Amino acid sequence: MPGPPPILQLKPGHPEKMKGEIDPSSMAVPPSRPAKIKPIHAVKCEDGLVRPPWAVTDLLLRNYYDTEWGVPVRDERGLFERLSLEAFQSGLSWVTILRKREAFRRAFKQFDPDIVAAFDEADIERLMADPGIVRNRAKVLATIQNAQATVRLRDQGGLAAFIWSFQPSTTPAPKTMADVPTTSAESLMLSKALRENGFTFVGPTTLYALMEATGIVDTHLIESHRRGSSGVWAS
Repeated sequence: MPGPPPILQLKPGHPEKMKGEIDPSSMAVPPSRPAKIKPIHAVKCEDGLVRPPWAVTDLLLRNYYDTEWGVPVRDERGLFERLSLEAFQSGLSWVTILRKREAFRRAFKQFDPDIVAAFDEADIERLMADPGIVRNRAKVLATIQNAQATVRLRDQGGLAAFIWSFQPSTTPAPKTMADVPTTSAESLMLSKALRENGFTFVGPTTLYALMEATGIVDTHLIESHRRGSSGVWAS
């Protein structure tokens, strides 16, 4: 017959443990990983120009910042495209959307609202099978719905005039990224107004990003070489 189980020898100061029980104090505890801190200060680049930190991490972002971000967009198709891409960007990085932008344009027929408004189930299935875009069914359906709403909005002067009517009387003057708002009273009102007109995926944060990107507000950092470049706001 087997003998009695061996007596567990405990070190002084250790509470008594049942056989097989793991002593937590004997386990190696990995060091906690410090939270990644996002840079907030303007960056002077090798070309001597100052840019925000988000625009210096990728050449595609840098070119977008230097040539397009913050430039006024006042036409229907251009604003419908930007509104659609901002919606697709939700939960993703903007550089991901930029890398897929040409594929988005092909898939959504250059974001012509009249064509997109007429998309049917076959078009939806085509889009959901397209690896070049973000294949999120809710966002695809929202883009079609927003195209239909854009066409209807022509009776009120059109999408461009509607969105620009929410331009604020002043614009932020951020020294660092910490000073840049993510929403505003105007983006909240615009969100409500667009929803009332049949748009979806138009939350106030998404719309504030749209307002920044299309020159409706100027959130270029004060030191940035692009501050005031829109012609809408003084530098």
